[in-house]
Amino acid sequence: MDISKAKDIIVEFIKEKTTEAGVKGAVVGLSGGIDSALTAYLTVEALGKENVLGIHMPELTLTPAEDVLDATEVAERLGIEFKTVDISGILAGYLNSIPEGSESNSQANGNLKARIRMSVLYYYANIMSRMVMGTGNKTEILLGYFTKYGDGGVDLEPIGDLYKTEVREMSKLMGVPEEIITKAPSARLWADQTDEDELGITYELVDRFLALLLEGETPQVAQNTLGMSVNQRDSVLKRINTNLHKQKAAPIAELKSLR
Repeated sequence: MDISKAKDIIVEFIKEKTTEAGVKGAVVGLSGGIDSALTAYLTVEALGKENVLGIHMPELTLTPAEDVLDATEVAERLGIEFKTVDISGILAGYLNSIPEGSESNSQANGNLKARIRMSVLYYYANIMSRMVMGTGNKTEILLGYFTKYGDGGVDLEPIGDLYKTEVREMSKLMGVPEEIITKAPSARLWADQTDEDELGITYELVDRFLALLLEGETPQVAQNTLGMSVNQRDSVLKRINTNLHKQKAAPIAELKSLR
């Protein structure tokens, strides 16, 4: 892929879609990671720094200091308005209000955190008449590696057709800080979580596997071509099939036969 041309297409896409929606500004959740950083850089190029709000939403006991510093650095480099909203109190409010709420439910709580962050982004988007920019990449979308109605709840997905490895290429082109580009990707939904540990495969390998599948290769041929293990192949395929519902609108029970 010509990364420079891809960047121009994405910038134009952001301009067109915001114009169609009748808004001039955008809200971007800045996690301190590469995907949100690149999204912010692209959005600023499309709309101007005065029309972009970056929001960092740490959890007091979980978010590492480096994420706070990296999110802040991105906002400072871009010259955008920046806010920090600690979600710890909001999360505690949920867990204290739900009879079965417990800090031990890591998966449910992780998804809840993502949905809290989505709600904060939309609150600001609503009061400022702006759009929420998604930060999901192609790899995450194909694998369903995102929270439904959490980080998947957005208005636009500017980098949604870039594999993770292409996100890294474009980030270098755009001047994203090197420490963010090389940081181990993590959703920070629970302690010591990293994307590649959870996936059981590197982004480089899974990107090549997904690309071969989209080109029409069978899973077996793709596995053999890349030297993947059977467990890696089956884990990726299971994740794709299990999460297909995340890419579709909620099914509706059709009643046309009764009308």
